[in-house]
Amino acid sequence: MEWHSLSSAEQLEQIKEESKNQPVVIFKHSTTCSISATAKSRLERQWQDSGLEQVKPYYLDLLSYRPISNQIAEQFSVRHESPQLLLIKDGKVQYHGSHLGINLQEVKKHSA
Repeated sequence: MEWHSLSSAEQLEQIKEESKNQPVVIFKHSTTCSISATAKSRLERQWQDSGLEQVKPYYLDLLSYRPISNQIAEQFSVRHESPQLLLIKDGKVQYHGSHLGINLQEVKKHSA
């Protein structure tokens, strides 16, 4: 799994446009939270066998870029949680999950 860093608010418009050609996920991660670390580790382990090679993964460090997380919540009308994974396709959120409820089978189903 090759993460792409989400570190500027300007990238959100690019991600929306990009998602019209290729599904995108944004993983919001708190680097000091053990649940978030567990969710990230599980996501990375399961990604290889998930059949999601066509989905581009973005990583947001919440502690460094909290304003971007707030903008994501506002722009996509999804309440902020951490950890949280959002699947964006055609400029809209198709799936979102949080904590240990993040489900790559659901991501696969909604990204097709």
